[in-house]
Amino acid sequence: MTDKKKVLVTGASGMIGQLVIKRLGDRYDFSGLSRRPVEGIAHIAADITDLDAVRRACAGMDMVLHLAAETQDYDDWDKVMAVTMGGTLNVYRAAQEAGVERVVFGSAGSTMIGYEWYEGSPYAALTANTIQRLPPGERMLMHTDPPRPADFYSVGKLFGEHTGRLFSDRHGISVLVIRIGAVLPDDRPSIVRELPGYLSHRDLVSIIDMCLSAPPELKFDIFHAISENSRRWRDTDHAKKVLGWQPVDSSDVFDPATLA
Repeated sequence: MTDKKKVLVTGASGMIGQLVIKRLGDRYDFSGLSRRPVEGIAHIAADITDLDAVRRACAGMDMVLHLAAETQDYDDWDKVMAVTMGGTLNVYRAAQEAGVERVVFGSAGSTMIGYEWYEGSPYAALTANTIQRLPPGERMLMHTDPPRPADFYSVGKLFGEHTGRLFSDRHGISVLVIRIGAVLPDDRPSIVRELPGYLSHRDLVSIIDMCLSAPPELKFDIFHAISENSRRWRDTDHAKKVLGWQPVDSSDVFDPATLA
């Protein structure tokens, strides 16, 4: 039996970090870095903007699951620059210095939400629930389509994607990017616009597991992560083909009439 891979989770006290630690603790040796303490794992209580603390946290790690970001003030440039961008650069620097094999970067589906904003956008119609599937002649957006970010937060996430590409190319670190869909506290949509991008807790944890356990030869890639929603408009076939990911849930089980 091989030893468990040592995985640092940044933002370990957040919703996604807690889901991953609780559900995958039998597969990985987790430690955490976050401002709030986390019980049950080795943990450093620090801000992601503290490079020295990030270096200490990365020491001896095989992989990093980077989730920490500014999530309260999406359009506050100063906070996005300091936390989402500066903190992410700290993670890549510290990971490279520590000889970390892989960084799994939690990006966001909102890096593509700008495609809803042009007149006649079918993606906007799906979000508004005026249609339930893409019309004939329209296509799912691929990970290779140009991003259209929704806010400063999303620009910060794109910085993390591009910086990951650079560190992978220059230093040989494997960097796998997950553009995470709508992961919700109660694991169910509360408003109609969450139906297309809904990502269940099970499907989220599954794709993170797939990225952490992917072959080391996979040096860089980007994956859209959304459950099997009939209204989805971002392609997930790439993740299924490359990772073998098999999402099992769908927002179709929720009645739009019961949502705001």
